[in-house]
Amino acid sequence: MKQRTVNCPQCGKAVIWSQANRFRPFCSERCKTMDLAQWAQESYRIPEPEQSVTESDEPGPNKN
Repeated sequence: MKQRTVNCPQCGKAVIWSQANRFRPFCSERCKTMDLAQWAQESYRIPEPEQSVTESDEPGPNKN
């Protein structure tokens, strides 16, 4: 059976995907810790699409 390899999300090094690698999908504890630090510093963000202001979004008296 061929062993599956993936790239470490942090450094890009090829890693064998197996239960023997306790840091998977990372190649090492260092890469795993660096990734965790980036999450803690809120470096990973999903961009929010810009919203245009429409007439219905503008503040003003209630329209009934």
